[in-house]
Amino acid sequence: MTNIAEGEAAPPAPPTSATPADTAATSAVPPGPPAPVPAEAPALPRRQLVGIIGALALGAFLMILNETVLTVALPSIMADYGVSAAAGQWLTTGFLLTMAVVIPTTGFLLQRFPMRALFVFALGSFLAGTLLAIVAPVFGVLLAARVLQAVGTAIVMPLLMSTTLTLVPLRHRGTVMGLNSIVIAVGPAIGPTVSGIVVNSLSWHWIFVGMTPLAVLILVLGIVFIKIPSATRRVPLDVPSVVLSVLAFGGLVYAISIFGDVLTEPVLPLAGAAIGLVSLAAFVARQIGLARTGGELLNLQPFANRTFSLSVAMIMIAMGTLLGTVVILPIFLQNGSGLSTLTIGMMLLPGGLVQVAVGPIFGRVFDRHGPRPVLIPGALMLALGQWLFTTIHPDTALGLIVAFHTVFCIGLAMLMTGLLSAALSDVPQRLYGHGSAIFNTAQQLGGAIGTTIFVTVMSTVALGRTDGGAPLVDGLFEGAHIAFLVGGVLATIAVVCSLFVTRAPQRH
Repeated sequence: MTNIAEGEAAPPAPPTSATPADTAATSAVPPGPPAPVPAEAPALPRRQLVGIIGALALGAFLMILNETVLTVALPSIMADYGVSAAAGQWLTTGFLLTMAVVIPTTGFLLQRFPMRALFVFALGSFLAGTLLAIVAPVFGVLLAARVLQAVGTAIVMPLLMSTTLTLVPLRHRGTVMGLNSIVIAVGPAIGPTVSGIVVNSLSWHWIFVGMTPLAVLILVLGIVFIKIPSATRRVPLDVPSVVLSVLAFGGLVYAISIFGDVLTEPVLPLAGAAIGLVSLAAFVARQIGLARTGGELLNLQPFANRTFSLSVAMIMIAMGTLLGTVVILPIFLQNGSGLSTLTIGMMLLPGGLVQVAVGPIFGRVFDRHGPRPVLIPGALMLALGQWLFTTIHPDTALGLIVAFHTVFCIGLAMLMTGLLSAALSDVPQRLYGHGSAIFNTAQQLGGAIGTTIFVTVMSTVALGRTDGGAPLVDGLFEGAHIAFLVGGVLATIAVVCSLFVTRAPQRH
């Protein structure tokens, strides 16, 4: 069979498991310049490598799609179970909380367990949650099903990124990351479209029914192709770090998700934020201390690299503006303009399809010319899309809104294509798992923060206008206008960050 690295330098020998002495010696070295990234990937037959990346990418796409697929179905679920909007929102909040708690542990998991075992566990957890959601007799069972789904999602995303960086040859990495960007960005964008079509035609249960055979197929695909040696090592699990991680990231996501209530019921949001921030400070201090002996849960050394830190800030802005836009566009178009959920979903579809088309193209540009020709124009188009959204009013033609959204999505595709590759381009390979875990945690935090900012700003402005006697449609559009102004400012910050991202020197 053809080797994917054929024609390139011979790949390094397969790594062996590190001994405790090796681990301690490596960890005891004071932080210095990041170690070089190997220029070539381990040799794998092309068919097997395509199967591995394909299984991981398809699994991640299905799971990320699932993250926003219930946004349109929520009213039907609330009616079926007789729960309030506040309770129903926990289907999203609980999902994000679980992701925020599990993702920081994936740096440990990727070192401790083989890739195949992690993939089977992640798909099995997601499949179990999906089957449970189909038959859930009460709302609490459906919530538990969403938690199981989130556990699988939290593992698959870092696994996809880490595997791509480890196995794909350097000259093809940008292209593959372009394909991976489709997973990250298109899934949330078309989730409401899929949900709108299913709910309008059948019932919300069929969302999960449709996912079940796809999850089984992806699981079988992974079992068939993911058969490679894994350099696992018996790293200790620091239980206090796990507890602090749960309190830190769980507390922050919870506080962010309910921060819109801070003016009326300030106790829970402020308490959650305080617990999250204090725990985060303690978590960071503990990880820095444990890194000297190799016992850390999450190695924070990647932050010593400027490009990594800037990329993390940019991915938080990108995901925040993406999810914020996806959430508030349906709200003010449906309630303000009277459009159906299906119409709104179809309006969002062209942007998602454009991302599918251009992601691989920008990936090839990244491979040839590095991150700046991709990230700088991407950040500019992301910002342009947000500023264009600020011009929307009740009489704006729907075609213009679709055009604005498409511009925004092209910028998003460019950023998603290059950010992770750029972030880890000068980070030691042994830290890929930790860097990927940090990156994916930042994505979830950015998405939660962005959604909260956009919804809170729009709701607060709209409420103030309607209390003053203005029509609901005017209040919603003015609130959306201010929300997109905030998004435009944030996206402009991403433009500034992109100017300082540099390409790591390639070592052959």
